[in-house]
Amino acid sequence: MLSSHAQDHTDWRHRWNCLVRKIERVETTAQEQQLVAGLGQPDRPFVLAFANAHAMNSLVHSVPFFDALHSADMVLRDGSGMATLFKLLRLDPGRNLNGTDLIPRLVREFDGRCIAFFGTQEPYLQRAVQAGERELAPRSRFVSAHGFHDNGVYVGMALLHKPALIVLGMGMPRQENVAAALRASITFPCLIVCGGAIIDFLGGKTPRAPLWLRQKGLEWLYRLAIEPKRLFQRYVIGNPLFLSRALRLASFRRS
Repeated sequence: MLSSHAQDHTDWRHRWNCLVRKIERVETTAQEQQLVAGLGQPDRPFVLAFANAHAMNSLVHSVPFFDALHSADMVLRDGSGMATLFKLLRLDPGRNLNGTDLIPRLVREFDGRCIAFFGTQEPYLQRAVQAGERELAPRSRFVSAHGFHDNGVYVGMALLHKPALIVLGMGMPRQENVAAALRASITFPCLIVCGGAIIDFLGGKTPRAPLWLRQKGLEWLYRLAIEPKRLFQRYVIGNPLFLSRALRLASFRRS
């Protein structure tokens, strides 16, 4: 049983435990296909978010970020770090449903309906829209806005265009806050996806790692080599911190 201190909302172990319980785990290919199909037919404003090692480190220091992430309608496990955490907690991690691979499948699922890309900056945003129109959803109408507007701009565009899918590419914790604002303001069915770097990937700003690195869970190492200054804190400092905290949480839960 958790101590009274760990039950405190301000304690990072409590927040990690809450998010671990929140994460939807998928075991088989058939379940993954069913998940994608279900997400493609939202019946209300529905927020999909992803939890990776960086997210777990970030919510250690930010209760508002935890609140925004935990309030998502569905959270999926993203990355090998989270698989390690689940295994240390003696839980089955399920399949790795990272946003970079899953979100293009979701865009295809919405082909023929209005799709919004909110995030990144030009020229990468328009290149991402063009990639979406050309490769993922050629029958869809796309609307877009860069990632540096006030929340009200995105809400206004959503109310005007009524997209069935909104992909946010603003990074954490901004996109989770925008997602919450969108869900609170719109009433029509819409899937709102917290997509991280997905618009940058689609727009060619950030290249994907080779497939063999992705299969080994080492895409983070490739991204670090491409953007060492920006990602040094996240990976070189953050990954050991995440592992240390995962070990501490596992030890605490067994004590």
